[in-house]
Amino acid sequence: MVTKERFAQGMTLEQYIDQMSINRDRFVEALDEITIEPEDARVLERLGATRRVLVITEDWCGTCLAEVPFVARLIETNPNIEMRLFPRDANSDLMDQYLKNGLYRAIPVFAFFDEHMNEVGRFLEHRPG
Repeated sequence: MVTKERFAQGMTLEQYIDQMSINRDRFVEALDEITIEPEDARVLERLGATRRVLVITEDWCGTCLAEVPFVARLIETNPNIEMRLFPRDANSDLMDQYLKNGLYRAIPVFAFFDEHMNEVGRFLEHRPG
């Protein structure tokens, strides 16, 4: 279970970018190139109760580089949603709650929570594993 206190320990997008040692330029470039269309923003409407998004990622991960910037920009379209990023390797307590097939520490992980930290949805790395 993810508590409000544990969620608050995560990094904001700016903090995450500042600490990146691999792929920082590519990540920032990807952020700059993303345009969120109205139909993209409707995804968040389906998770209407979402107030917090927990992201488990690593800066060396190509799949994270492809997906995290888009989700970050998507979250920015709704000022009522707070996002926190957690490096996988430093946060095994969180990662172990989101194992792919109950076995694999696949990333990225996106977990969506309501105002009471009830999980309302999740998206785990999509490739077969």
